[in-house]
Amino acid sequence: MSVWNPEDVAGDAADEELDQDEEFDDDDELEDADDDEIDFCVGLYREDGVPTGVALEADLANDFEGLIDYLQRIPGDGGALGMVSLDSDVLVAVRVRGPRHVQVFISDAFYVDTWPLVHDAIDFLGLDPGTGDVPEDGPIGDLDMFADQGVSEMDLEAMLMDDDMTSEDLAERLAEGMRFGTPFRKAVDDYWDVEEEE
Repeated sequence: MSVWNPEDVAGDAADEELDQDEEFDDDDELEDADDDEIDFCVGLYREDGVPTGVALEADLANDFEGLIDYLQRIPGDGGALGMVSLDSDVLVAVRVRGPRHVQVFISDAFYVDTWPLVHDAIDFLGLDPGTGDVPEDGPIGDLDMFADQGVSEMDLEAMLMDDDMTSEDLAERLAEGMRFGTPFRKAVDDYWDVEEEE
């Protein structure tokens, strides 16, 4: 005959709390991308209809909430788009229109447990990293977020079919498709000019 023991319940609760702490610690163990692993961190927007690009601080490549906050302060027509490429492997794009409309695209979910930015971006989508909610690899997020800028979801999917394409190449092709080609390349150059000075 089994006997209910309050200490057993307390023990189970403690074990559950320990599991949660371990899961939290796993998230904390993700190391920030260092300067050599950040390909670029740039923002794109239109001011009075003119495509504009700006280099963003490298710290934002590891700070998803900070990236959103920064983009919200850019007074662009139709909002602002942030692009971060990490180690030529994964592109994280965040588009902010107003204080509440945020769209996110991650080119490869495989890196959810590699980079904090990817992990936090996927978490923002309402998916639980480390569970069946997140695919093992491949694109995830708002694949149609560039459509009104000239790159449809079908166009993006076609780009992603190129296995030889790096995340830097993908970002440039997206920028070209949105008619941000020159401002994008200048912003990337400016990003590295600042990094080399520091």
